[in-house]
Amino acid sequence: MMEKPQLGFGVSFIIYRLFLVLSVAISAFSQYDAEVMNILKNAINAPPSLRWTDPDVCKWRRVDCNAGHRVISIQIGNLNLQGFLPKELENLSELQLFECQQNNLTGQVPYLSKTLQRFVIRDNKFSSIPNDFFKGMTMLQEVRIGNNPFSPWFFPSSLKDSVALQTFVAANASLVGRIPDFLGTMPSLVSLVLNSNSLEGGLPASFANSSMEELLLNSQNGNYKLNGTIEVLQNMTSLKQVWLHGNSFSGPIPDLSNHDQLSDVSLRDNQLACAVPSSLMALPSLQVVNLTDNFLQGPIPTFKSGVVVDMSGINRFCSNVPRQQCSPLVNALLSIVQPLGCPLKLAENWKGNDPCNGTWTGIVCSGGNITFVNFQEMGLSGTISPTFASLTSLTRLLLANNSLTGPIPNELITMPNLRELDVSNNNLGGHVPSFPKKSIIIRIHGNPNLGKPLESPSSNSGGNGIKKKHQLSIFIGGIGVGLMILLLIVVIVSFMFVKKLKYFGKFGGLIMKLVHPHDGEVGKAMKIYVEDGGAPNQADVQGMVIPIQVLKEVTNNFSNANILGKGGFGTVYRGELHDGTKIAVKRMDSGLLMEKGLSEFRAEIAVLTQARHRHVVALLGYCLDGNERLLVYEYMSQGALSKHLFSWKENGLEPLDWTRRLNIALDVARGVEYLHASAQQSFVHRDLKPSNVLLGDDMRAKVSDFGLVRLAPEGRNSVETRLAGTFGYLAPEYAATGRVTTKVDVYSFGVVLMEMITGRRVLDHSLPEEDFHLVMWFRRMMQNNDSFRKVIDPIINADDEATMCSIRTVSELAGLCCANEPHHRPNMGYVVNILWPLVQAAWKPIMESSSDESGGKYGIDLDMTLPQALRIWQSLEGQSSSIFVKGSASQSFVTK
Repeated sequence: MMEKPQLGFGVSFIIYRLFLVLSVAISAFSQYDAEVMNILKNAINAPPSLRWTDPDVCKWRRVDCNAGHRVISIQIGNLNLQGFLPKELENLSELQLFECQQNNLTGQVPYLSKTLQRFVIRDNKFSSIPNDFFKGMTMLQEVRIGNNPFSPWFFPSSLKDSVALQTFVAANASLVGRIPDFLGTMPSLVSLVLNSNSLEGGLPASFANSSMEELLLNSQNGNYKLNGTIEVLQNMTSLKQVWLHGNSFSGPIPDLSNHDQLSDVSLRDNQLACAVPSSLMALPSLQVVNLTDNFLQGPIPTFKSGVVVDMSGINRFCSNVPRQQCSPLVNALLSIVQPLGCPLKLAENWKGNDPCNGTWTGIVCSGGNITFVNFQEMGLSGTISPTFASLTSLTRLLLANNSLTGPIPNELITMPNLRELDVSNNNLGGHVPSFPKKSIIIRIHGNPNLGKPLESPSSNSGGNGIKKKHQLSIFIGGIGVGLMILLLIVVIVSFMFVKKLKYFGKFGGLIMKLVHPHDGEVGKAMKIYVEDGGAPNQADVQGMVIPIQVLKEVTNNFSNANILGKGGFGTVYRGELHDGTKIAVKRMDSGLLMEKGLSEFRAEIAVLTQARHRHVVALLGYCLDGNERLLVYEYMSQGALSKHLFSWKENGLEPLDWTRRLNIALDVARGVEYLHASAQQSFVHRDLKPSNVLLGDDMRAKVSDFGLVRLAPEGRNSVETRLAGTFGYLAPEYAATGRVTTKVDVYSFGVVLMEMITGRRVLDHSLPEEDFHLVMWFRRMMQNNDSFRKVIDPIINADDEATMCSIRTVSELAGLCCANEPHHRPNMGYVVNILWPLVQAAWKPIMESSSDESGGKYGIDLDMTLPQALRIWQSLEGQSSSIFVKGSASQSFVTK
């Protein structure tokens, strides 16, 4: 009887057939790309200088292909081309870069591939662009479409899909309508240029949360102007350049105290009013400022030497003499109109340094003093300023029939000559002040919320004493309940910890004492740690204290035989608990127990008590005992990635194949992405390198060593800190300025990718000077297709086309991560999105299916390691079954 073929043979046969089908498909797709390129050649009347004559379009000038012979880049700008772009371009399904700027191309812009990353068509004669052009373009990073005579079109909502977008330049592109809110929520957007369109309305409030560095909205056309206030700029602390000139913005210039990178400010030709804030004059990076033709008031602003300043035109400064202060009355009135939004109706006529000269709208004087303020029916909004009380000669204050909010200030009851106060028909609220019993006419009708508590916590009304006491009692009671709950949690966690670690024996009682953290040396150390800025959750941290006696016991008194490694921080020891659990104990050198060592010790605890992720090494506990500082981690049996990349022979290890390197890269990217965006707080690692990537039994990677971690800046683009890290992995801007953002980790990750691709250390002094720095050498080699194979670690088997294509993609990603300019680097979410499909593809040949949706007994999960999967497949040899790969996009059946 003929023996049935084995499952292994069947799988191999299917893989072979799939490979043949894939090869045919690739060939067909590349041939189709060639057909599209020939259509493009005819449509643009390609000049002889392009040399588009070779049958192989991948050899055409300004055209690049990937390893699969698919067109990925077309750069045909500045060639004075005539013609149009054919609709067939959409079928170049792997196109990443398309540039045709500064030509004379006409017609409609066609749809392009969803894989597009850079799109530049500026300075042509295109007539329109589809409003849903950007739909599904999740990888798009740069768009430049300005100076085209498009038909008027609204801002494309499909741009929301482009979550990786960094640059959007559409100057003079016939855009109409309002600037959409979603632009302020795009996480990577750093440059927005929309000048010379026909936009109207205000600046979106969502801009306050953006990281934009360049905002150019100037010179909207004709009767279309942007308007409203520019208050949102106050929170856009990443700005370097802002041009809003030639619009109708009104109100004050906001406080710019935190804008330490802002260098170029153009606000001319608007309707801005009130005094120029001192924060603008004090900007440390300011080089150019233009305030011409507004209604700015107060003294002439004085800027630092070297700043190019223009503030001529129709401004309303109180004096023509620099550094001369305004009169007290002028200062008082400017203070009064500030919370009213610096209304244009007043600023237009408030000129000079004397409010009693008869031209100041709403102001009446007698004997050189202001006696009557009439702001009735002026459409005012905002709040009533307590500064009114400084006008001691004031007899009548009329503010009726506006849209004022907030309280009536208590300070008004101190005005000695006030005889009439009319605040009727506004939206005021809160307590009504008790004016002295004298002949004062007070009109407050038409304010339905007067006498009711203000919702705003900033209300300065008198308030209801009884209600405040009631609220205070509730607050104190809430704190008491909260403390009781917290204490209960501490007791439960401590009890569970002792229960789990039964071998603690007599030392278990010491941990239970942590419920009273100020008793004993550990309590004192904990108190110092928290007061000096340690981890915020004291109860959680306390539950992780491990006595020094336990750690000495499980490491055989820190025996040399148990040393796992040494570093600048001290020594790491292997330990084994009584239940067989292995741990790693980091013991700080006594010489490091000054400020730097203590700071790094705190940082590790602060991060790892908050960051819990499968690709971040877990902190199991720590010890503070006299001069001893010890951290206890989960044990990572395979050690550091550096050992497997650079010294695998010396350590008797197997070299890492490309699939394993891909998996490790994805694990690290996920860990760093979590630190940047998903932890309880956002952290910057600052020392990402192969020696700080640890591998477990299953060769899954985890990010470790958090002694240099800093909180990622919130609401700021960067924060200045002490330079730390490892040479070669430091981002250029960090090394030069000491300013840190999450993009410094992206740079370091790019270096790690280069090391994984090449098998080279980042700095190799055994090589010639021009080659010893990996990043510089790698960039140079990537510029030449013929040199690309030289960058690949000889250990990697890169003979098949799929592996080569994968390596090239990761190489391009590494180059992108190591871009000199931080805003050109992607975020880690983008990196994960690039690596994940490559990892999937690395073992898609084993995709099979089952009716068991959960994977069942024979389920293969794409999140498991390759050795785990292989063991399952081997165990299935000889069984009549089918294998299901969870998460596979396409499924097929292999049965016997």
